[in-house]
Amino acid sequence: MLRLGLSVAALVVALDQASKWWIERLFRPEGVTETPFFAATRHQITAFFDLVMAWNRGVSFGIFNQAGPWNAIALSALSAIIVAVLLAWMRKASSRWIGVALGLIVGGALGNVIDRIRFGAVADFLDVHVGAWHWPAFNLADSAITIGATLLVLDSLFARRTSSKN
Repeated sequence: MLRLGLSVAALVVALDQASKWWIERLFRPEGVTETPFFAATRHQITAFFDLVMAWNRGVSFGIFNQAGPWNAIALSALSAIIVAVLLAWMRKASSRWIGVALGLIVGGALGNVIDRIRFGAVADFLDVHVGAWHWPAFNLADSAITIGATLLVLDSLFARRTSSKN
């Protein structure tokens, strides 16, 4: 399962970084060279979905989203520890679902760590809303982490386990 999980993780990192590269180019104001940059631009896609450019220095949903000098370092270190634990779990995974789920989470975590190392913040750009109420902006890495965690929960609730009784 390690090879499967690592393949999924690599795919997630590649897609995440490519999507962030594209969105950054879409939103970068003319003449601005530094990143992260802050642009108050929004591209409406549907009545409930927009593309935005938001730089999150915190964790999920903007928690601890402040410009503290240690945020990127501390959050990257925490993510690295979590990834190491998940990789150890991936080596022992008993099903393809768990391998895929862990690969999604690892890939998402690494995608966001790359942003923190490069920019000191994570690029978020997917904005789902109903009227004036907006879900916090997120990205492909966040989506992969959420899907992976959901798969782990579903596996723990519904997967049949065989146990040997002596």
